[in-house]
Amino acid sequence: MNLTWEQIQANAITFSKRWKDAKREEALAQTFEKELLAVFGVEDALAVGEYEHKVPLDAGHNGYIDYYWPKKIAIEFKTRGKDLNRAYEQLKDYVLHLPGEDMPALLMVCDFENIVLYHRNTGDKIAFKTKDLRKHIKQFANIAGYETTRTYENQIEVNVKAAEKMAKLHDALQEHGYEGHALEVYLVRLLFCLFADDTGIFPKDSFVNYIENSKEDGSDLSMRLAQLFEILNMSDEIRKKRTLLSQELLQFRYINGGLFANPLPFADFNDKMRRALLDCCNFDWNKISPAIFGAMFQGVMDKEQRRELGAHYTSEENILKLINPLFMDELWEEFERVKTTPALLDRFHDKISRLKFVDPACGCGNFLIITYRELRILELEILKMKVNTDQMVIDISPMLKVSVEQFYGIEYEDFPCQIAQVGMWLMDHQMNTRAADQFGTYYARLPLKQSATIVNGNALRLDWEDIVPKRELSYILGNPPFVGARMMAQGSQQKREVEETFGDIKDVQDLDYVTCWYKKAAQYIQGTNIEVGFVSTNSICQGAQVPILWDVLLNELHIHIKFAHQTFKWSNEAKGKAAVYCVIVGFSLCNPEKKKLFSYQTVQSEPEEKIVENINPYLLPGGDCFVTAQKKPLCDVPEMKFGSQPRDGGFFVLSPEAREEILAKEPELAKVIKPYIGAEEFINGKERYCIWLHNEPF
Repeated sequence: MNLTWEQIQANAITFSKRWKDAKREEALAQTFEKELLAVFGVEDALAVGEYEHKVPLDAGHNGYIDYYWPKKIAIEFKTRGKDLNRAYEQLKDYVLHLPGEDMPALLMVCDFENIVLYHRNTGDKIAFKTKDLRKHIKQFANIAGYETTRTYENQIEVNVKAAEKMAKLHDALQEHGYEGHALEVYLVRLLFCLFADDTGIFPKDSFVNYIENSKEDGSDLSMRLAQLFEILNMSDEIRKKRTLLSQELLQFRYINGGLFANPLPFADFNDKMRRALLDCCNFDWNKISPAIFGAMFQGVMDKEQRRELGAHYTSEENILKLINPLFMDELWEEFERVKTTPALLDRFHDKISRLKFVDPACGCGNFLIITYRELRILELEILKMKVNTDQMVIDISPMLKVSVEQFYGIEYEDFPCQIAQVGMWLMDHQMNTRAADQFGTYYARLPLKQSATIVNGNALRLDWEDIVPKRELSYILGNPPFVGARMMAQGSQQKREVEETFGDIKDVQDLDYVTCWYKKAAQYIQGTNIEVGFVSTNSICQGAQVPILWDVLLNELHIHIKFAHQTFKWSNEAKGKAAVYCVIVGFSLCNPEKKKLFSYQTVQSEPEEKIVENINPYLLPGGDCFVTAQKKPLCDVPEMKFGSQPRDGGFFVLSPEAREEILAKEPELAKVIKPYIGAEEFINGKERYCIWLHNEPF
């Protein structure tokens, strides 16, 4: 059975610690290879591959690959300081002399401190430090037993399947008049129960048995679920007084947390709806990811979104691109410095338990959920240094200091707020289970006394200080709404909010909606050391918007870009996904000497990190500058009076269906109906046509 990515990440952290000082190739290379493969669940390297594999070369010579696993990986080692490019050329030559059907998909060269990987099938190259292996474990997907091209798709499919089951239940309830806010809350409660049944919060299969014990026609299921929701909100003190409660209900623990607090209208069930709920119960909810599933669950409520279920969420890889350079990289580096000094380690543990985070456009909470998970993983490594893991800990709870209460979110829609709140609880339970696996004692944080603060409201109109005082906050992060300046109708709420946020500045109409979050965050962090990281469309760092937005941010609010990812393709491996080209910008009032700039050979390549002195608004190394619009040409050419812009009001623009209908009636018009390709059509492969009348007789 394959290891989970969480298990592999924990193994990678331990591996990196052990090998950070290794230098002697001859003595240690094979041990390194063996332990590296073990990170990914390969227990016996010799059972699948061979050390010092002999390769017949030209002219009767032989070469030797340090480690060779047919079809999977070939590894070449050098001592520190040796030229790894030269090592790769040598390894590539050896591989080219292997039988074609046995050529490995992955080539790796290493000097113990640095690892360079070459994906032979795609041509991609990625280089990183051995100490950062935990960030790059999915590059070894084929070694871990996952198909490389489906590394993330399998996990997505599991979550899509779960969301589809919830969609059927949603439709069945809605069909019979149960809708609106009540339906949203009802489904969130059922989601918690389904997850609890498979993860140890409830006794194993107690929820599914409770549903199966209802009448087959579903006539009593509404009442049974109402009783269950009531008992989940009933404290132990009240339960003691309710002496006639059945054991069937008392087996369910007091949950608290407000999730089951407010009464809901009864949701009537029939046999079909009961079967839909049982179908949900028969799914293994332990496999779902709270970070991915939340956004998909939101899509259940919208039939338009449901057609592309799985396309509307932010992938973990993109979230990690933001949170690692924003704070996680520095926290791991600090951990490495203090881990062997108990007093410093204690202070560091206290420090991460005091960090506070806000996502001012949190949606279903995926940035907060992944950030919480990464902090808890770091905390587990701290506890491993403090506790002898060979001994069972009687009670792990007092040692866990990182809490969901350190997290804040603002979201415009109510339903995603509820999903985010529950998603944080689900991730908390998953991480508590992981702590139990590590220290040998089960721990469930029940009843729920801690929760993230998720506020339902308009982040551009709320005072963020009312949600979390800036003197307490550490980081602002997220991916605010992507709405282009030309996509907002004049006079619309979004257009007004841009104008209100930036005031009476020149060309404010050219700013995208996301720029409001940049200015609001930059204003909020004044007088603090708070750091900010946002995912955005790349339009804010190119063209006309740069001098408008960044003049305000740099010269009025005095922020400095700490790190940035240049343009990359936003991907989540989901079918039907939209193609979006994004940047990530991290900034604060501090001006560090070294900034991290991540560039991409192509928009789908792995990022390459470079340390630079300054990152300008165009996300290029160099001084801050703006390219402003010029009305006069720079050289002796005719002056442009008006650019290429449709002015027909849309009346000459045709859908593929409209084109077919016209041509069926008037086929001679084919010569004036032309393909009409703009950015939307070019990027997303869509079809559109227009009537193009150029010197045509009527």
